[in-house]
Amino acid sequence: MGHEILLYYKYTTVRNPEKFRDEQRALCESLGLKGRIIVSTEGVNGTVEGLKENTERYIDALSSKRGFSNIHWKRSQGTGTAFPRLSVRVRPELVSLHLSKKSDIDPRKTTGTHLSPDALRSWYEKGEKFTVIDMRNTYEHKVGAFAGSVCPSMKNFRDLPKVLPKLKKFKNDRVLTVCTGGVRCEKASGYLIKKGFKNVYQLDGGIVSYMEKYPGLDFRGSLYVFDGRVTMAFNPKTGKREIIGICEKCGTSTENYEDCGNDFCHKQMLVCDECVAREGGKVFCSKRCSAKAKVRA
Repeated sequence: MGHEILLYYKYTTVRNPEKFRDEQRALCESLGLKGRIIVSTEGVNGTVEGLKENTERYIDALSSKRGFSNIHWKRSQGTGTAFPRLSVRVRPELVSLHLSKKSDIDPRKTTGTHLSPDALRSWYEKGEKFTVIDMRNTYEHKVGAFAGSVCPSMKNFRDLPKVLPKLKKFKNDRVLTVCTGGVRCEKASGYLIKKGFKNVYQLDGGIVSYMEKYPGLDFRGSLYVFDGRVTMAFNPKTGKREIIGICEKCGTSTENYEDCGNDFCHKQMLVCDECVAREGGKVFCSKRCSAKAKVRA
């Protein structure tokens, strides 16, 4: 039957996250699923892989729980090796903004208007005026993005308050927040609304949902994913990937990600295979990181 990867999230009240975590771990183990699941009082966010018959059972089991009946499940073909293990953890937030309790955003109460992939395609076809704000990290944006989208240069999602000044010029425009599967752009849309943005939408189901329905249209390059595949995308007309990523060492086209060889950095960067080989299999994001690694050696 083959393997399948499920990407999902749900902002909903979880009164006992620790109990829910243990139930999720036991369920996944019984079905042979591997992946990462984050549990919080504000909901659940996960990516799991397993045999398709078992991912179907997982969907049925979670969907039967109160508050989880209308999850937007994103499915893609698995390899059986996307994740090395199962991790189920409790955290204060599904995606961390690290705001004070007074300033915190609750997506269960405040969020942008959900825009379906079909509606977004219609906007593009009609030439509607809107601004796409990419709520992913900078290294994700480098390998693929909606044409003309705004990337406020975040190392982590919690940098959103810091980059807000770069976005204020769009305060009165129609804006659409996007991210991989929807969990970040849903919270980000609420944050923008709370900061006075007047016309805020979020892409329902995230970029992956749009690419599944309209592959090769509007989104250029490949989608960064947080599993063993690293990136996913293809042009249905040619069967080839459009590579827009640029090697940070030599400037050639690449989709190959490497971690900085400094154990205290591990910044993700795009480096082509040739440059990796030229530097002996370990690359560094800066001369400073290279020098620090040599001192420790």
